[in-house]
Formats: sequence, C-alpha cells, structure tokens
Amino acid sequence: MTGVDRSDAGSVESTTDGPGPPALDAITPLGQIEPARSRHMWRRSGVCVHDGLVVACTWNGEIVAFDVDGGSDECALTERWRRSIAGHPVTVAAVDDALVVGCRGDRGRIAALDRADGTTNWSYEGVADVGEASSDSVFHWPYVVAVVDDGDGGCVAAVRRYEHDGQDRRWHSAILRFDADGAVRWRDETDASVIAIDRDAAGDHLAVAYNRCGGDHQHGLVVLEAASGSVVWDWDPGTEGERRVGDVTFDRETGALVAASHGDYCGYLFDSDGAVDATGSGSERSRVELATEHRVGDQTLYAYPTHAYAHDGRVVFVTGNTYARDAREIAGRHPGEHTAFGYHVDGDTDAPQFRASTGGFVTELAAAGSTVVLPSAQHFRDRDPATHAIRVLDITTGAVAASPTEGIVTAASTDGQFLAAIEEPIAYHDDEGTLGAYALHVGRVV
Repeated sequence: MTGVDRSDAGSVESTTDGPGPPALDAITPLGQIEPARSRHMWRRSGVCVHDGLVVACTWNGEIVAFDVDGGSDECALTERWRRSIAGHPVTVAAVDDALVVGCRGDRGRIAALDRADGTTNWSYEGVADVGEASSDSVFHWPYVVAVVDDGDGGCVAAVRRYEHDGQDRRWHSAILRFDADGAVRWRDETDASVIAIDRDAAGDHLAVAYNRCGGDHQHGLVVLEAASGSVVWDWDPGTEGERRVGDVTFDRETGALVAASHGDYCGYLFDSDGAVDATGSGSERSRVELATEHRVGDQTLYAYPTHAYAHDGRVVFVTGNTYARDAREIAGRHPGEHTAFGYHVDGDTDAPQFRASTGGFVTELAAAGSTVVLPSAQHFRDRDPATHAIRVLDITTGAVAASPTEGIVTAASTDGQFLAAIEEPIAYHDDEGTLGAYALHVGRVV
C-alpha cells in the first residue's frame, strides 16, 4: 500500500489453502421475521461474542444471551437470559460487565444491560439529540448505527436520523460518549449521516465516518479527542456530491487510521501520529484504487467500498454492489464488486496482495486478529442462493473458506475463538418459496 493502486493490476485470487470452513455446531431459532427480498433490506439483527457469551438482537425486540460450551468436540449453547426492549435492537457491543444495545425505532434507544442477568443498568433515548421521526417509516426512525467501548468503562454511540420531504433530503447525527453509569460526558451533533466509528488502542482518539454530507458539515472523516469530543483533525475525499466515507478503522497495533471512500471508491491510509497537512486536514499516507469507474460494454460501472479493517500493518477493504453512472439498469458487473482487497502497509507493490470474493453483499465485518468473518447476503442483481454463506478470511494469506447457508447472512461477530452469525430468510421476487430461516449460528473459528 505504497501509492495509487490499480484494481486490475498484478493481483492474485485467494486460494483455498488455509483455515477450513467455520465449524457451525449450534443453530438456534430466533422466531419469525419477514423474509428479505431481492434488494437489500435495512439492518434488522445484531450479534456479539465476548468471553464465552453470545448475545443475539432480533427485529422483534428480543435480546437473548447464551453461554457457549466449547469443551467437547462440538460447541453447545445454553440460554442464560432473555429480555425485551422497546424498539428494534440492531447494534450490540460488550463494554466491561455490560452489553450496550442500540435500537432502530421511534426513540432511538441506547441501553446498557448487565452481562450476568440482562437487567437494565441505564437507558438513553437518542431521539433527544437527532429529533423526532418525520414520518412513521423505518427509514425515518432514529437509528443507532454503532456502539464502541471507550476503553475506560464507558462507551461511544453514533445515532442518526434521515428525513425526506419529497425534494430535500436531510440527516441529523449525534456522537455521544457515555460514562459507565450512563451519564453523557459529551456530544457532537452534525447535519451529516454518520456511518461508522472506531477508537484507537489507547482510547485517546475517536474516528467518525460520514457517508453523506448534504448540509453544512462537509468532512467525510473526523477525528475527535476522546476525552472532550473536540475536533483534532478532519478530512474529505474532495469529490462532488454527497457521498463521502463508508467506513473507518484504527489499526490498534500500529496506530494507523484507514478509511474507505464512497466519494472516489478508493481506500486511504493516514499517518499514525495524527499529523495534519498545511490546511489542517488529515495527512494522507497512501491511496489505493478499489472499485473505481470501469468501462464494461457501453456502461461505466463502479462499486462502493463498504468496509475496512486493519490489524498489525495489514489492511482489508471490502466492496459492495455494482452501480452504473447515469443508469439504473445494469448489464455487466464491475470486476471489483463483492471483493475483499488485502494490502500490507509496508508493501513494495502497487497491487493488492490478494483479492478474495465475498460472494454477495456484506452487511458488516466481524474481526479478531488476523481473522475476518464476512456474513454474505444476496447478490441482488444475480439472485444466486449459492452465494449465501458465512465466510472466514485470513488477512495474512488471503485464504477464504465458506460455510453455506440456505438464507442470507446479515450479522456476525467473533472473538477469534468462536464466531456467531445470524441468518435471515429470503424470498426472491422471480422465484417461488422462501429460503432459510431466522436463526443464530455459533461455532469455532477453525
């Protein structure tokens, strides 16, 4: 990752040599949910694996915690507790002895549940910061996009709200840092659309990615001082339109910061010391082209880089669906769609070290160390159920292995020893019947 890369130059496809498919021993039904359709639905599930506990958040408002027994040849689940929450819990993170859950719903609720028995330690309504929904639509409800522990017993949450009056589109976002007792230490509000947050290893800095900037806020990436919430530096790809940054992540071993740009379909690495350039923006160390505009037939195609992960000097970017410039109907496919691109930050080549297929659209990444879990949902343009799978990627080699599922996989988590994923049913519009079920899959990382 030394300069400007070319997505089709010198890359190697990942091999099957490496870790085997994850051993998914335990499958637990999660109740009923409306089947997904050909096009992607909104985020409807969340899952967290932490210190022998698996917590599943479901669209019907239930949060269920299971103890994982991995002492035999096959791991097994024992339900520890089950709680209901007002709203749709879709985000969950382990924070000390609590599990902090974020909802999509009219109140944008954030709640800290006791790890031992699921009782509520504290609760907060994000609607107070982003405002009431402009209509009774899932897309307009306040939405807790992400929660991360702050390394000091508390957490940071990102909540946003979208509204559309037929002509204008507006976003309202708030970044909130909570102390262990639920008190808000600081808040940062903007009129952009927050999509991701991450903190550095020391807990000194917080990186915030905004995927759409349609108002006064015009920086796709902002780094905040964790203690106060004040801006340390900001950066933007400088591209036209609202699309800006799709994901951001710190390499907690090296301190480097990595961002996936929706503006120009590239990946960026920033100086680990947080240096800024003469304009006060983040200093770019390198840029790599991922699924940039590419001519296929008579169309110009591209794909957004939707996720990024960095560990010990290695970086992975994941791309999403093919889109065409100035067209809705698409005949071809971008060669870089649904792909994990792997780089080493000290590499001496402009080409990625590996390219690995993700099969279908990846809703989120789950990672621990060199292991990345890719929950693969539908390829909505091709509608091939063979792409549905829980995939595991080794970022040191590019080796990828898959455990197929009947339905689509939309959420995942791993602690490096165990992984958990949530399968949702799907009914394609041009086929009969429903594939899969709403279920939690848990197993070992092999």
